[in-house]
Amino acid sequence: MIGKVEHVGIAVQDLGPAIDFYQGALGLRLLEIEEVAEQMVRVAILQAGETHVELLQSTSPEGPVGRFIEKRGEGIHHLCFETDDIEQALAQLKAAGVRLIDEQPRVGAGGRRVAFVNPRSAHGVLIELSERPPST
Repeated sequence: MIGKVEHVGIAVQDLGPAIDFYQGALGLRLLEIEEVAEQMVRVAILQAGETHVELLQSTSPEGPVGRFIEKRGEGIHHLCFETDDIEQALAQLKAAGVRLIDEQPRVGAGGRRVAFVNPRSAHGVLIELSERPPST
């Protein structure tokens, strides 16, 4: 059902200085920057070994990341696990009584299909599921 950790999402005020730190100080490689309009966020994806770090800058104070930063400040926003079949994973979680934010997948960064688990069911951690794109 659930595979490797795909990425750790980190909410930041400004992508520029955050990218500088993760690239310069930690030596991570910037793969891409994109905007996910539906989530009101700009995303920078950096390679960290076999996983990724996803830096999230809100494009609106009303967006989920904007609200997160207003309430908690910068920091870890979510943990993302990869899955081969997101519908099956969501069905299994729902059958197990897990509270879901998304009962149906939506499009996330990189065109991946994603869905979120309510942090109240995951001991305070926002969990994202991300379906691995089909092999090309």
